Amino acid sequence: MSNRSLIGTLVALLLMSGAAAASAQEVTQAEKDRALQYLESTKKNVLEATKGLSEEQWNFKPAPDRWSVAQVIEHIAAAEGFLLDFTKEKVMGGPAGEPGRDVKKTDQAVLTMVPDRTHKAQAPEPLVPNNRFGSSDGSVKHFIESRSATEDHVTDSPLGKLDGYEFVLFIAAHSERHTKQINEVKADPNFPKK
Repeated sequence: MSNRSLIGTLVALLLMSGAAAASAQEVTQAEKDRALQYLESTKKNVLEATKGLSEEQWNFKPAPDRWSVAQVIEHIAAAEGFLLDFTKEKVMGGPAGEPGRDVKKTDQAVLTMVPDRTHKAQAPEPLVPNNRFGSSDGSVKHFIESRSATEDHVTDSPLGKLDGYEFVLFIAAHSERHTKQINEVKADPNFPKK
């Protein structure tokens, strides 16, 4: 899995469950509440992990081939909108997957496999950091705005049957994965004290 793109990883998860696209599943209010709580808690964790960092801390790279905290937050911010758009355009507009697929198994696979940092994944080109938001503060601001749009999409939806439910979980799990990456950078023995 070391060279799979983010989308490739997601496709693999869906295929693992026997679906070419997310099958419509009845989503209970409890599941919607769980998704919203997960979105909110992962947003809080991203913000806590980046709060109060100095410019030197934002830009510290543990190694030349590793991302800085600033690059990770830019990636998270860019991915949020990218994944929501992908969900709305491709998944929810696409055909349902195979009838009878085990949606709970797919939900659990997303929640377990996406945040797992033991397997490295290569970001797809549109999500590689390139200073698109102008600063770390710009990345955080974009992340907050994009997460708000994701949360709005879940709550005000005509989504009685939510084909994109796993994708909403995936979006939250993706930020959980990269919050772990931020914490790995901060745990580096050479990470600046301030």
